Amino acid sequence: MPSRYRNFRNSVPWLILSLEAVFIVLFYFVFPYDDKLIKSYPAFQDVNHMMIFGFGFFLMFLKRYGFSTTGFNLLLIVLGVQCSVLIDLFVLLLQRQSKCHLARLIEAAMSMTAVVISTGAVLGKANPVQLILMTVLELIVFRMSRWMNNTFLLVTDSISMMHVHLFGAYFGLAISSCFSEPSPRTDKNARTPKSDLLSMLGTLFLWVFWPSFNSILSDRKWRVIYNTYFGLAVSAVTAFALSALTTKDGKFRMRCLNPPLKLHDTSGVHFTFGMPAVLGALAQVILLIITNWNNLPSMGYLVMIQVGAFCLTISIALITGLIAGLILNLRLFKSIPVSKYFEDQFYWEFPHLAVGF
Repeated sequence: MPSRYRNFRNSVPWLILSLEAVFIVLFYFVFPYDDKLIKSYPAFQDVNHMMIFGFGFFLMFLKRYGFSTTGFNLLLIVLGVQCSVLIDLFVLLLQRQSKCHLARLIEAAMSMTAVVISTGAVLGKANPVQLILMTVLELIVFRMSRWMNNTFLLVTDSISMMHVHLFGAYFGLAISSCFSEPSPRTDKNARTPKSDLLSMLGTLFLWVFWPSFNSILSDRKWRVIYNTYFGLAVSAVTAFALSALTTKDGKFRMRCLNPPLKLHDTSGVHFTFGMPAVLGALAQVILLIITNWNNLPSMGYLVMIQVGAFCLTISIALITGLIAGLILNLRLFKSIPVSKYFEDQFYWEFPHLAVGF
């Protein structure tokens, strides 16, 4: 184990310091600040709370991986938002377009949601170097996916950004397929009442701030907030009802769904984010058909655009996720042994044992 610690000591600090130095130089030369749209800051703050507190606690269900979950989540977010802003800036320069700097920061924070979702699929299995590299690769590919949707399918920014859940879930699942699966007899990825309580707290944060996330780029904010809130309300009621109906004793319990894929998905991103995104895309198509039933040419075009954007996004996510997974598992990036999965002690100093977390 000491040799492994030396490897991370010699790689992680220099990697993040090098990235930060590059970010500082680039921001100084190509990112002048302004105070336009400062009224959008409360909405940006909601998205920030959702990512840091919401996902930070939501993923804290592993009994021995709480420090790594919240710590790496914060590290990836602060590095990733800077990286995403610069990627978006270069794309806009190539397209000879301009955009308010706060709007860029908001979109960068939203793009990081895809990375955080993907992280859930490899939680406890990927080391910090792999997670940082995954963040940079995914942000580049997700921005490319949005650009293709905007350019070839003429999908608006607000609609293409809603594919963040779809992209993040299936990109993460494709990467997870390249990692070794933990032994089915291990209990290190088990939960405790305390860790489940923290995860539920994160779920509440996500629930509260999700309307802001959905509406922040929309021109019809109140309509989106209205629909999102009541959609969440119906989903919560249905979840309580199904939880009681599917247990033998009629009691509520956390995460009662079985993984639908023969693939180790640490935090269940497939049924938490992937399947809802698929069902949401299907619902959108159905609603378009109902709304434009009397205008068949318009209906056919709109349906084709929605289906095309969905297929393009999920295809890019799966293909590039698989390639990224193969890259991350190169010997250069020192994958951790399966016996050390889901262990805080592999990365953090403890004055006491992590057993009982």
